Amino acid sequence: MATLSPISKNPFKTTNISLFKTFVPPSKSFFKSFTDHSLRIPCLVANNCCTSTRIFPVTCSSISALYPNRTPYQFSDGSSEVELRMQLRGIEVESSKDIYVDAGERSLVIQGKFSGLCRTLMETKQLYDRIKPGETIWYLDDDELVVNLKKLDPELKWPDIVESWESLTTGILQLLKGTSIYLVGESTEINLKVAQELAVGLGYTPLDTKGLLEIFAKQSIDSWAAAEGSDSLAEAERAVLESLSSHVRAVVATLGGEHGAASRANKWRHLYAGFTIWLSQSKATDENSAKEEARRQVFDGNEAYAKADVVVKLGGWDATHAKPVAQASLSALKQLILSDKKLPGKKSLYVRLGCRGDWPNIKPPGWDPSSDKITPIKTSRCFDLPLQ
Repeated sequence: MATLSPISKNPFKTTNISLFKTFVPPSKSFFKSFTDHSLRIPCLVANNCCTSTRIFPVTCSSISALYPNRTPYQFSDGSSEVELRMQLRGIEVESSKDIYVDAGERSLVIQGKFSGLCRTLMETKQLYDRIKPGETIWYLDDDELVVNLKKLDPELKWPDIVESWESLTTGILQLLKGTSIYLVGESTEINLKVAQELAVGLGYTPLDTKGLLEIFAKQSIDSWAAAEGSDSLAEAERAVLESLSSHVRAVVATLGGEHGAASRANKWRHLYAGFTIWLSQSKATDENSAKEEARRQVFDGNEAYAKADVVVKLGGWDATHAKPVAQASLSALKQLILSDKKLPGKKSLYVRLGCRGDWPNIKPPGWDPSSDKITPIKTSRCFDLPLQ
């Protein structure tokens, strides 16, 4: 016989996620996201298009507190709600009073009292997306614990209960809709390594402008820069980006530092064709400093990289960090698109109109970027002629 229980307060209650807001100048109407990957629990900052910056806890692990005797579970998505079934076989549960379930907007804690001892069956601070905590229902069904969570966004398909590398690479495809991803930043190596991880995870085509330029010039990037200067190299990369701008389902690693087109504000015209992720190396020593550094860089706009859609802060680098950084990037990108699901379509429209540099305020067809005027588009008309 199943015992039905609504979500209840209990001694094992965890702190719910807090939402903080700060003012965003009206001129900053585009979207930003920030993940501080240098900390144990990175922080994601997603700016909406009007007035606020939202700070959400983010973790790159699927379950933040995982015990050696992890309880297996089954997961299903039923459109408006998701269901979690945990096997309790072999665990003595006297009644539903021995089970404690606590849900927050992005968190879930499941604990129980077994043989007089308290045990955590699952604890995560990163559900795949937000839920309505007050509408959480759980019950015991023979040797299974069933937890029903009401989704805040019924249209979003959940691949799993938690946000992990596997669930992100599977679930974000429905949001990207084929839009390509561009990685920019101070380091060519970091851009390339993270791009490779993203391409493999998403099933996208991996491309890197460094390799393409070296094949074309038949010389190394360093030799090119020494012979012709960084300006020549940046312009050459801009031409490569122009040719890649019509590609879909690609992850493009760009040149880092002064050699790259992304370091120059006047060469972003074709980077806007996809979602741009700035992999930024941070000098911050703590979480608050990292947040402030990101905000200052983005809102001051002194660096061309500040034009990127997503900012990921790194407190250091090692090649083994590529996959966690890629996961943090996807997490931030997911939050960005969920804040405005029309963004992928808008990117597609920008490409179809010729990548004219008018992102994010796309002008009507016929707009001339050189004169900032709109030329009427001539249309042909058909007339029915009388038969002779």
